[in-house]
Amino acid sequence: MTHIAVIGAGIAGVTTAYALKRRGFEVTVIERHRYPAMETSFANGGQLSASNAEVWNHGSTILKALRWVLRRDAPLLLNLKPSWHKFSWLSEFVLNIGDYRQNTIATTRLACEARQHLLRIAAEERIEFDHEERGILHVYRSKDDFDHASTVSALLAEGGLDRRPLSAAEVAAIEPALHGQYYGGFFTASDSTGDIHKFTRGLALACAERGVRFVYGADADIARVQDTGVTLTWPADGEIHRLRADALVVCGGCESRSLAAKAGDRVNVYPVKGYSITVLLNDEVSREAAPWVSLLDDHAKIVTSRLGQGRFRVAGTAEINGFNRDIRADRIRPLVDWVHRHFPRVSTDAVIPWSGLRPMMPNMMPRVSQGRHSRVFYNTGHGHLGWTLSAGTAELVTDVIAARPYLGLAS
Repeated sequence: MTHIAVIGAGIAGVTTAYALKRRGFEVTVIERHRYPAMETSFANGGQLSASNAEVWNHGSTILKALRWVLRRDAPLLLNLKPSWHKFSWLSEFVLNIGDYRQNTIATTRLACEARQHLLRIAAEERIEFDHEERGILHVYRSKDDFDHASTVSALLAEGGLDRRPLSAAEVAAIEPALHGQYYGGFFTASDSTGDIHKFTRGLALACAERGVRFVYGADADIARVQDTGVTLTWPADGEIHRLRADALVVCGGCESRSLAAKAGDRVNVYPVKGYSITVLLNDEVSREAAPWVSLLDDHAKIVTSRLGQGRFRVAGTAEINGFNRDIRADRIRPLVDWVHRHFPRVSTDAVIPWSGLRPMMPNMMPRVSQGRHSRVFYNTGHGHLGWTLSAGTAELVTDVIAARPYLGLAS
């Protein structure tokens, strides 16, 4: 049986392992943490959001970043300390502004397909992950923002997504718990939310039951790539462990860039930092006052998800600051303040802060392809849509691998 190694047990790696195993491959997943889903897949915003498929490569993004550059609490924060990695990524980001339209449409199509795969997996494997199918409500405070959203909706429609416009009164009717003045909104009934950590852990268990091998606590390195296979190594218990596989899929999140370099590839993933808070709804008043409909506040760049009766997830901000995982009080405070303003009856006396690094390609599109070498493949760089896209890109990379005659499954 053809043996495929997967580096990374986040949402991308575990969905890839599942897709490969279903196609008949032998699969080993190598993960540096002791458990799956312990980095970017731990506490994100929770949205399975095809409606958020608009790529960020737009002139307005550049203008906002420049306007906010001195604000420590800005939704988009750029650390001005120079580095070659940052410079190359930002340069390519700007160069991809011309592909904004086509990449937004392509991402929408992929997101619509991916969620069908994810929901099928959840049903087949009976994974409980606080899934709520109540749609996602985008809200806008000004006519200018609403008009831009109308333009985006036209692109989303080209990608196959139905998103309907709302008046301010209709926004209030869909989520009456929301306080604030809004010009209008858009509602996507087909979007949903859920706990990415619960889902990924549940799918890892399902993979193991199907025969996927997981090696945890193994910070793997690509030691050798040959025409006959790939050799991985990692230190553990005072010795060097080795694994040989017929092929490798790199699903290493923000570490994919350094791993790719060892295989002779350039995968310019950058760690774009985000924050979340999980508000524990410990009293009845808070449970009743917290919203069930998922929200995206375009002005604040904040998203929310209700995770069961007892948790309310609020996430947002983008920080271009290298491999920095510090949880900064001045970045968490805007999330807490947002809850106070828009859901004043929700108590924030029990809040769990978190930060994570989104693995982003400069064109905002995931890298799903074969590398320079015929035995190395990539499924990485999903950015802010990893939860939304991963089940789809897992199928795509599995299609690529299964079509290679030298890996034994091509017809």
